[in-house]
Amino acid sequence: MGDEFIRHIELLGYEKRFFPSQHYVYMFLVKWNDLSEKLVYRRFTEIYEFHKVLKEMFPIESGDINMEKRIIPHLPAPKWFDGQRSTQNRQGTLAEYCYALVNLPHKISRCLHVVNFFKVRPDDTNPVTDSQIKKPEVFLLPKDAKKNLTDITGPIVLQTYRAVADYEKSSTSEMSVKAGDMVDVVEKSESGWWFCQLKNKRGWVPAAYLEPIDGPDESEEQEPNYAGEQYIVQKSYTAMEEDELTLKEGDTIEVIHKLLDGWWVIRKDETTGYYPSMYLQKAGEVNTSVKSELRNRSAPPRRSTIRNAKSIHKQNRKQISQETYRRNSKKYIQSQRNMKENLQNKANVIIEKNEQEENKSKAQPAVPPRPSKDLILNRCTESTRRKIL
Repeated sequence: MGDEFIRHIELLGYEKRFFPSQHYVYMFLVKWNDLSEKLVYRRFTEIYEFHKVLKEMFPIESGDINMEKRIIPHLPAPKWFDGQRSTQNRQGTLAEYCYALVNLPHKISRCLHVVNFFKVRPDDTNPVTDSQIKKPEVFLLPKDAKKNLTDITGPIVLQTYRAVADYEKSSTSEMSVKAGDMVDVVEKSESGWWFCQLKNKRGWVPAAYLEPIDGPDESEEQEPNYAGEQYIVQKSYTAMEEDELTLKEGDTIEVIHKLLDGWWVIRKDETTGYYPSMYLQKAGEVNTSVKSELRNRSAPPRRSTIRNAKSIHKQNRKQISQETYRRNSKKYIQSQRNMKENLQNKANVIIEKNEQEENKSKAQPAVPPRPSKDLILNRCTESTRRKIL
């Protein structure tokens, strides 16, 4: 009999456990090539670490070398703190991931890394429990959802956020919130204004005033990109804080970090600072009436300017100083300059070598010196010797 491999992986749901502390595990029914079926439990952090190692093992298939050749499915990174809502919402993504994983080429789907990860562990059959703590709660996927992966996520579940400070609306399209209010986010705009609903009210609220109830939302923010994306300033802005930039309409800049509160870190020449994203437009992008309307609004408040914010996650937030942005930007710009200089130097060396070779080929042969009289008498023929006598 050949090596064992997995025929199918089915996500059954998830379980809420309370020992040693409250956490969530996903339940998978793994069907093997010997027709056996095993139930295994895995935390999402474990699954994500497994995914990272798999990508390292197959860099071509993971798209690390060329994104067009990627066949290993995408898996979003875990949040700093996973709650029940994020665990529930992630089920559709996980079911699709497992389906795609098993159907990858055999060198990937049947490799030891995949096989060993889904093998039954001792804690799968006998999970560690404490009789003093209540039993785990099981949440199974609806049977109808398992028939079709497109239906597995069920109805759209809006993300719930908590207001960290009072906010008074300044226009009819906005919505006022009080510190501690729980609002559902309908739409997240890159401008830093999020469209929310609270009971029977709806309107735009600055993202800086909101935090997810399950934990910090840094996982939604992109990492800094010091190569920069080129944008055009569509509306002038005068800096109000020391770490902001003053720019005029029509200026070309580079965006190096997109932040959730709508204040992006940008680079103008070698200077970096914050600027309202709603006043920027990607180079080459067509303007729309919606974007034009947004630019007529005022810029949203920044997170750092909310003085009365009492966020329980404030200390956990990832902070990058302006000095770090400037230093890394200068390093990137200098590395680009060095690269250009090296390329130019190499080009100059090649040109110089070509010129030298060309000059050598054009040089005339040297005329040998006339032989002496004694040499002619000793070595030349009789007729030659007669000519010099």
